[in-house]
Amino acid sequence: MKKTLSLVLTAALSLSLLSACTPAADPQPSSGGAEPSAPTVSTPAAPSGEKVELTFMTNVVGEKAAALESALKGFEAETGYTVEFSAPGDSYEELMKTKMSSNELPDVFTTHGWSVARYSEYLMPVNDMEFAGRISDQIKPVITDSEGNMFVLPIDIDIAGIVYNVDVLADNNIDPDSLKTWDDFAAACAVIKAAGVSPMHIGGKDTWTIGQFFDWVAPSFYVTDESASKAADLKAGKFDVPTWTEIAQMMADWTAAGYFNPDVLTADYNSDMEALATGKTAFCFYGPSAIMDAKGVNADASLGMMPIPAASAGDAPSLIAGEDIAVGIWKDTKNAAAAQELLNYLARPEVAGAIAKAAGNSSGLTDVDVELGDIKTYFDKYKSVETFPYFDREYLPSGMWDVMCATGAEILAQKSGAVEDAGKIMEQSFLDKYAG
Repeated sequence: MKKTLSLVLTAALSLSLLSACTPAADPQPSSGGAEPSAPTVSTPAAPSGEKVELTFMTNVVGEKAAALESALKGFEAETGYTVEFSAPGDSYEELMKTKMSSNELPDVFTTHGWSVARYSEYLMPVNDMEFAGRISDQIKPVITDSEGNMFVLPIDIDIAGIVYNVDVLADNNIDPDSLKTWDDFAAACAVIKAAGVSPMHIGGKDTWTIGQFFDWVAPSFYVTDESASKAADLKAGKFDVPTWTEIAQMMADWTAAGYFNPDVLTADYNSDMEALATGKTAFCFYGPSAIMDAKGVNADASLGMMPIPAASAGDAPSLIAGEDIAVGIWKDTKNAAAAQELLNYLARPEVAGAIAKAAGNSSGLTDVDVELGDIKTYFDKYKSVETFPYFDREYLPSGMWDVMCATGAEILAQKSGAVEDAGKIMEQSFLDKYAG
């Protein structure tokens, strides 16, 4: 089950570096389907003079959303088409569930890690599109179903840890590489709080940021330690409540200790980025795209990324790997030709490279070189650290994300019984959705 970062990341980065530079809440391993076929035909153009209007919807926010929107404007200018861009943020998943139930999806949309498990039945395969042969082998297993079909253009490859403010840690004599376990991490938080800085920042008004905490923490309790892994149980429909209660209790203890920002339930993601960029917090539970977003607030901010601590001393820190900005086409769109043109446009090296750079990730295409600056330093530094899929995408039934967010909000609000309730609610939801 385990995969090393060197397998997931180094090859992708080295391919980018070796390529000539020409004008971006899940991973689903391939079960050995047929290799995607090479493109044989070019994308047909829309009839001359025809008015084309596409809808494009994405889950991404911040600099990633801005980069996507900029690319779409370039596409509009080149083609004369109109693209209605929407980035609803926290409400994206619920909106998409509603659209799936009525089979009225956007012409083009991002799949937020679920291109195979959730959206494949609604998407047009991309195996015969011109960019298919350029998709990195490191991301192919994530976006390929058991029959060898790929359904998205993977603009980047997501490798995530915990991002931190370098100056805050240095001012408090904290070496991020010494934070091997959550106990080590909590001890560092105590030192940082004593210095008058909020150790961690969660923008809970955007509830997905609460889910991020659990997605980052849960693997270390359930999956990463092979000697105590519950991965097989989760896959078999068994949910271990005491383990989730332990995670929830850790969040509750940190809340009581004042390790989160006092406005944790009224702050939003932008507040996270402002705090990270200006040294008002030390740690945020986001990947490298947050570094890019925070740099947008303060270009001079010194920021880094560290592996996620282990739950026990017998385990080792880890990283998360998966699909990030992956774009697919609704199979029932009335503008298939124009939508294919759009994906081919987004796959151009200069376009895909700009979006991947905004995400702070290496490219999902072999011929795209991404200038990652300081972020590449951390990718290289931790290239041998083991990686695991996003917890909710790989080990929980579809629909559990909102449950994680809601129960986490109750804990952060210090509601009586919230810790015990979290485990029970998670289990019941898990069993209900697994059976369904």
